[in-house]
Amino acid sequence: MFWKLGTFTLPLLAAVVFAAYAQGIRTQNGPPDSIYYNGHVVTVDDHFSYAQAFAIRDDKFVAVGSSKDVRKLAGSRTKLIDLKGLTVTPGLTDNHLHSAGGGPGVDLSRSRTLNDVLKAIGDRVKESKPNDVVVTNSDWNEGQLKEQRVPLRRDLDTVSASIPVVVIRGGHEFILNSAALAKWNITTNTPAPEGGRISRYDDGELNGELVDRARQLVYLPPPTKRSFEDRIRDQIAEYDELHEAGLTAVRHPSGSIEDYRLRKEMEKRGVLTMRITQLLSVDPRSEPGKIEEEVKSWDVNPDEGDAWIRIGGIGEFGVDGGFEGGFMSQPYKEPFGEGGKFRGLQTVPQDTYTANTKVLNRLGWRVFSHAVGDAAIDEVLTGYEAANKEKSIIGRRWGIEHAFIPTPDEIARMKKLSLFLSLQNHLYVAGPSLVKYWGIERASLTTPVKTYMEAGLPVSGGTDSPVVPYPPLWVFYHFITRDTISGGVLGPNQRISREDALRMITRNHYYLNFQEDVNGMIAPGRYADLVVLPEDIMTAPAKDIEKMKIMMTMVGGKIVYTDKKFTALTGVSARDTHAKMVGLNAARQID
Repeated sequence: MFWKLGTFTLPLLAAVVFAAYAQGIRTQNGPPDSIYYNGHVVTVDDHFSYAQAFAIRDDKFVAVGSSKDVRKLAGSRTKLIDLKGLTVTPGLTDNHLHSAGGGPGVDLSRSRTLNDVLKAIGDRVKESKPNDVVVTNSDWNEGQLKEQRVPLRRDLDTVSASIPVVVIRGGHEFILNSAALAKWNITTNTPAPEGGRISRYDDGELNGELVDRARQLVYLPPPTKRSFEDRIRDQIAEYDELHEAGLTAVRHPSGSIEDYRLRKEMEKRGVLTMRITQLLSVDPRSEPGKIEEEVKSWDVNPDEGDAWIRIGGIGEFGVDGGFEGGFMSQPYKEPFGEGGKFRGLQTVPQDTYTANTKVLNRLGWRVFSHAVGDAAIDEVLTGYEAANKEKSIIGRRWGIEHAFIPTPDEIARMKKLSLFLSLQNHLYVAGPSLVKYWGIERASLTTPVKTYMEAGLPVSGGTDSPVVPYPPLWVFYHFITRDTISGGVLGPNQRISREDALRMITRNHYYLNFQEDVNGMIAPGRYADLVVLPEDIMTAPAKDIEKMKIMMTMVGGKIVYTDKKFTALTGVSARDTHAKMVGLNAARQID
């Protein structure tokens, strides 16, 4: 019987097309390994479409569609998993993650008052020996404290009169007690190094704060040396933590060639379960000849790698400080402005930065520079423009990390160079601090993601963990609400849609590596990276998203995390793939 095209209904036509497609799936490579159905699947494809089911073979999606149609693909050995209405999105990503936590020092992450901070430090002091130095980790911010301020020297002296204490605050500041200042012979007569700041109380006495390059005055005890095998175990455990938060891919914005080789070895052994972009570090203040010598000594190619681990360029090529030292064209708010004299810290002179940027460009490396304030962004753009005149960077996806406070002119210059912006949710934690440093107007403008998007600049999202805690759903929550942990909403005009926020932490991540055609969405031919959520992220109350727990995480078709509730609901659980490893030296398949 022949059908005229006009007599087909769309559902019938779709059924015929899918039937032919399904037959192709079966005959080419056999049936799928698994089919997940009865779900609410947010594909994040080009049309931001929704589906009920998907099929996976090996490490990729092979079909996405209705439960009825996709289940027709099942073979005798295909696992069928009923999602029972749970929401599925592509795997979540973080574009700027140093580590999952602040390290082995005194943990301040759960402190909510200044007394909590001092008690935690005091407890460690009581356990210390006379020659010890007490150091905190950096996994905290004063924005989480009721008092919304850091502990200064006189506060720290109340819990430690003789044991040196160094509080690490973010990635740009140390705070010392009197014993620590004495240990390193830092006095009111000590000059601040160029690009650094030694802060004082109103009475002129040192308050213990050493910002950016001033931290070089302190030599912290070296970390306990870990063997290569121990470092691999540590990294496996850290990635397990991140999988629990829903992360399937992270971009490490700085690191050594040894860090890259360690993660490559993890891939070789079959124990790498996180997709990694590794940026490599060089000192932007070095002599250009030294930078060229160092980069060539690595014996790696720019952008080399595969779907598991890739080099992403030169990272954290910074020119200013963090919250407390962002380099601005206008002074900080008083009293931090010091009578209109303090505009933040320029950590690298313009001529040095430009010369080194040009060297890296000539060697074929992409550059991602740390820049917070508008003056820092101008310095970076000046360097990029000079490099571009020698050898075009347009279309090569260079970028800026953070880019807190741009001017309209700078946005136009970014667009002309076709830059990529790597943005994070610093404001979520640090909002109150930024209001104090810069005033409400500049704080509210911080990370103007909507403005960047409206200008047509590509953006991705992340956290800067441990400076900001790493749950990617907090990134989503912050950018759709502009809410902060303790300072209320800042810059509501910079809110973005849920669709744009989800793109920021899924498919846009892969644009950084020219991998947008192979990952970041739930579609046939893409890598099967996904998370399962208890509610629809696109319609749930925003506050529910802030508290939402991941139910399952999958990378490359392999389950790397399951919540007990997911196991109880579906019967599916992730094996403990790491604790049962039979020796790290043997390559094995994660299952």
